[in-house]
Amino acid sequence: MISSAGIPDVVPAGRMAGRPQPVLGLPGGFALRPWRPEDAGALVAAGQDPAIRRWNLFTVADRAEARARIARMHERWRAETGAVWAVERPEGPAAGLIGLNDVDLAGGAAELVYWLLPAARGGGIAVAATRRLARWALTDLGLHRLRLCHSTANPASCRVAGKAGFAFEGTQRGALLHADGWHDQHLHARVAGDPEPA
Repeated sequence: MISSAGIPDVVPAGRMAGRPQPVLGLPGGFALRPWRPEDAGALVAAGQDPAIRRWNLFTVADRAEARARIARMHERWRAETGAVWAVERPEGPAAGLIGLNDVDLAGGAAELVYWLLPAARGGGIAVAATRRLARWALTDLGLHRLRLCHSTANPASCRVAGKAGFAFEGTQRGALLHADGWHDQHLHARVAGDPEPA
């Protein structure tokens, strides 16, 4: 499609909805795969984890709400407005979430978000998953720009962003309301053509 300004869409409509959401392999036997109804327990556990609740403003009351969220994840893929994967342990249950919010195919942009349950933290999985999803989004899907934002009070996410090749672009003042008030937010980004991180 061509915009009113005569600029073609960066990614044509239908590129997501016209194919199944892929499974993306990670080192160590981990994988990114679509969420399933039987993953509801992982979402409930995430909703009770203090760090996930604090940094992701995420709550889930029970399994019924979790299953409804999982159904919405699949709806967002079909609507081409979001793409959310479960971070799966080798031959095990979901250990986290990673995805693209605010997908704008025409404009070629999205925001990358993630969280991990406690048992999956500290082993480099967040970095590996972020790198893998960024590669898929910029190369396979064809987006031009991905942003990754986090509270300035969350240095762990700042390290993940840097190791995953997301350049620091600045601080957004008072950008996100958390339970303890407004937080400044770091903005990181990768664009198509950026070198893969070492």
